[in-house]
Amino acid sequence: MAPRAGADRAVSFAPVIGRAPRVLVLGSLPGRASLAAGEYYAHPRNLFWDFIGELLGLPRTLPYAQRLEGLSAQGIALWDMVREAHRPGSLDASIDAATVRHNDIADLVCTTPSLRAVAFNGGKAATLFDRCVVPRLGARLAGLELLRLPSTSPANAGLARDAKRAAWQKLADYLD
Repeated sequence: MAPRAGADRAVSFAPVIGRAPRVLVLGSLPGRASLAAGEYYAHPRNLFWDFIGELLGLPRTLPYAQRLEGLSAQGIALWDMVREAHRPGSLDASIDAATVRHNDIADLVCTTPSLRAVAFNGGKAATLFDRCVVPRLGARLAGLELLRLPSTSPANAGLARDAKRAAWQKLADYLD
């Protein structure tokens, strides 16, 4: 079944891929605030840009285009597992599995030899990767670290900010 047209149809953004990314950060699907703004992680309470800002020196206050350029320049690529789906609201739990169409993450991983790690922004992205991408990676999987990071979404209130920040700091190990 194709995703239904209308306000509940969500379509992901184009990937942000620099020349030689070392880490690919995968989310599930942009939420309403991100879709409305046309920017990854645009919700003002989403912690992604705060953590990236601390890690890379790219403050949330920089214009979006400069933050994306900074990510690419420092070896981080950004994309979502889901290309499009029907989802009322912004919660991953609301994604209608029957309407999900995936981005071709396996192709990206297999054709980007500089990648050292794939980091998942939350459990949904990790679960989809395990189910849809891992079976297609073959030997490429052996040279890749898979980092299951806590979601930066404001909906993930079960883990303290400092614990989330500490987990996200692991990205630095793959950027050197």
